[in-house]
Amino acid sequence: MTDEHRKVEVDEISGVNTTGHEWDGLKELNNPLPRWWVWVFVACCIWGAWYWVIYPSWPIPGGATKGTSGYTQYDELKASQAEIIKRQEAYLDKFDKSSFEDVMKDPELYSFAVAGGSAAFKDNCATCHGTGAEGGKGYPNLNDDDWLWGGTINDIYTTISYGIRSGHEEARSSQMPAFGKDSILKKEEIEQVVDYVLGLSEGKSNEAMPGYAIFQSNCASCHGADAKGGRDFGAPNLSDAIWLYGGTKDEVTNTVYNAHAGVMPTWQARLGDSTVRQLAIYVHQLGGGEKDETKSVQTGVQSPVESPVQVSE
Repeated sequence: MTDEHRKVEVDEISGVNTTGHEWDGLKELNNPLPRWWVWVFVACCIWGAWYWVIYPSWPIPGGATKGTSGYTQYDELKASQAEIIKRQEAYLDKFDKSSFEDVMKDPELYSFAVAGGSAAFKDNCATCHGTGAEGGKGYPNLNDDDWLWGGTINDIYTTISYGIRSGHEEARSSQMPAFGKDSILKKEEIEQVVDYVLGLSEGKSNEAMPGYAIFQSNCASCHGADAKGGRDFGAPNLSDAIWLYGGTKDEVTNTVYNAHAGVMPTWQARLGDSTVRQLAIYVHQLGGGEKDETKSVQTGVQSPVESPVQVSE
């Protein structure tokens, strides 16, 4: 279409001038871009060119152009980490000088300890106990109040510090006899004591059962005459429905026959006292922590320790 054939006219429907271009009866309306949009577009182009010069952007062999500002994400990360460490040091210094009792009474220190303990738990403990501390077969659930060695902060601190059967001279240590493997009890006797133990949590067991006498003679010295456990020996409560190695008849029979001797490592040397104390506070607040009437680990002052914040029920 030549210029002489182009005819500018007003579109009857929209009232907008046409450009004079027409294709198969379709006429092009003259709707230029808004002035503000054009200026924004130009500004973006200018900003883009400036960004290419100032910051790393153009790909080159081995990476990208460095830019005149010398900015890198690594430098930004280092600066952020340095700021975080500086803030932590202020709390760490105060935390390390405070007893458990003092920490539990200070909401800021308590929150700091829980946050630090949570991070340390995910890095070091979650592999066995689970990310939610729910545990698994052979690994205790830390959310309930069924504690083998005690659930106060000081008890938890000691367990984490030295471990269980870890080889450390301060480690928690106990040994359940392998009643079947070592021929202490006959197969029939093991079946009878297992039936008695399984019936305890269901309220079905009684002194008339054959397993009762066997239990009293062989198990009560650690688990107690009422089978409610003994923390001095790390002996679990057998009258509830919480089972570390499974609660089916076959699983309990296997435990009585072969015994188990799980190992928890000592964390004091690996993590340091400050991190272990934060872990103790974190585990304590998960839901099963107990009031601490024992002496403070650092100050030796006898007083109850309670959480200032109910983080978990």
